[in-house]
Amino acid sequence: MNLRNYNIYFHTHTISGIIITAVLFVIFFAGSLSFFKNEISAWQKNSPNNVEAKRSLDYNKIVDSLGKKHNLYGREVSLYMPPHSGKINVYVSESKDTVNNKAKGEFFYLDPKTFEATDYKNSYDLGEFLYRLHFLAQVNQVAKLGFPLGYYIAGAVAFIFLFALFTGLLVHWQKIVSNFYLFRPWEKLKTMWTDLHTALGVITFPFLFVFAVTGAYFLISHPLFEEPTIAMQYDGKEDSLYADLGYGSHELAMKGATTVKPDLNHFVKAAQKKWTEATVNHVEVLNYGDSSMQVHVGGFIPPTKKFTSNGELVFDVASGAVIRENDPARPSSYTEVAGNAMYVLHFGDFGGYATKIMYFLLGICSCIVIISGVLIWLVAREKNNVPPKKRKFNIWLTRIYLSVCMGMFPVTAASFIAVKLNPYGSQHFVYSFYFWSWLAASIAFLFQKDIYKICRDNLLAGAITGLFIPVTNGMVTGNWVWVSYINRYYDILFIDVFWILVSACTFICWWLMVKKQKEKNSKALVSNIKPAVGVPA
Repeated sequence: MNLRNYNIYFHTHTISGIIITAVLFVIFFAGSLSFFKNEISAWQKNSPNNVEAKRSLDYNKIVDSLGKKHNLYGREVSLYMPPHSGKINVYVSESKDTVNNKAKGEFFYLDPKTFEATDYKNSYDLGEFLYRLHFLAQVNQVAKLGFPLGYYIAGAVAFIFLFALFTGLLVHWQKIVSNFYLFRPWEKLKTMWTDLHTALGVITFPFLFVFAVTGAYFLISHPLFEEPTIAMQYDGKEDSLYADLGYGSHELAMKGATTVKPDLNHFVKAAQKKWTEATVNHVEVLNYGDSSMQVHVGGFIPPTKKFTSNGELVFDVASGAVIRENDPARPSSYTEVAGNAMYVLHFGDFGGYATKIMYFLLGICSCIVIISGVLIWLVAREKNNVPPKKRKFNIWLTRIYLSVCMGMFPVTAASFIAVKLNPYGSQHFVYSFYFWSWLAASIAFLFQKDIYKICRDNLLAGAITGLFIPVTNGMVTGNWVWVSYINRYYDILFIDVFWILVSACTFICWWLMVKKQKEKNSKALVSNIKPAVGVPA
């Protein structure tokens, strides 16, 4: 590679990386924890996911309970059973019979045991908060603009991140193999951070590339690609595009004649007989109570058996006949694979806990790559030929980056304790505690003028706070680690064990940092001591 190209790649990598550093760290840190979104929700509210109970759901009782509170005639009733949640997602549309039923559409969560319904705000929890933080959804609520600003910022960061990834790969291309095996933690700081940045960057490159592409696809594909395509090729008709992509709407005309209540259990059992390997996760009733009523039963094959799958059986309630059938075991079409693969790859849904843990570790490694890149940038500019004003600005910028980014760790740990003490706190409570604590922690760490102390104190604060998370859970709910294990509350147990291991690893890192700093100070002290005259050194 000639020097000119190398300089272009190097400066592009440096500039693109430093611009998106803070936001990218927030995205990866919050996103890494979001892989355990459902476990966090179950842990916070002490409501373990009962898989066996969901396999034996009585859909007729569920709809009957909805009918007691809502006038369902002429409406679409959608029941979605998330695989890792104890609640059912319920959507009831507006009625097509606008004369007798003027109720608006509603979305809420339903407890299949108690039939208790809770709306989105009252069901808000820390898992949902961290999930939405990883694509900056909170910015939309603060900005209150006519477009999702937070989504576009996160999407732009993901797109710029692609430049940083490929230019970084090109910068290290000629020595990518030899440098991969180099890690010299006892050398000078720049050498240590460079080795760490290079090795972890190469290891996580496929993971980072997948997340940069899928993140940009989710967040900015609509304004950049879908809207122009709709305008130019579909005459502005959005439904036509979505129909070609396989996302057609369920439009069904009313006949105006009433009929008997549907036996949803019968239709679900019929689908289960046809699909021996699939799991039913979605039941829809169109035009409820009308003679035109249809029941749509959706299912999927677990990703461990088939990477992407989507099946649907459509029944005519009046005759009981099957109107349409899409077997989830059939070969998937291009549009199904292209759309579903993005979600499966991004959320790690193609595996179990092992996949989620691997994704989490790779996400945390990505955070280390980001931080090490900032420190390399700083050390490279700590030279005598750099003007004092620029050097001072670089140090301040790095301190701000580290205080804000690394401050997320102890603040997130403290938030787990806060929501456990107030498990049914409002959305405002979660927002207020997290963001005000984050601001206070960032300012407090910023006053630590030594970068070493910022990193050291963050690790120690996060380790200590994290160890109190399982203790708080045991004291508040009585579900100590051994109790959760005996009762098979594995999602609650997972969060407790997770924080014990994270805190232990963090404490080890803190101890190694302190030990190395003491050795460095001892060597500096010895080298500065001059032997007295006439006394042998």
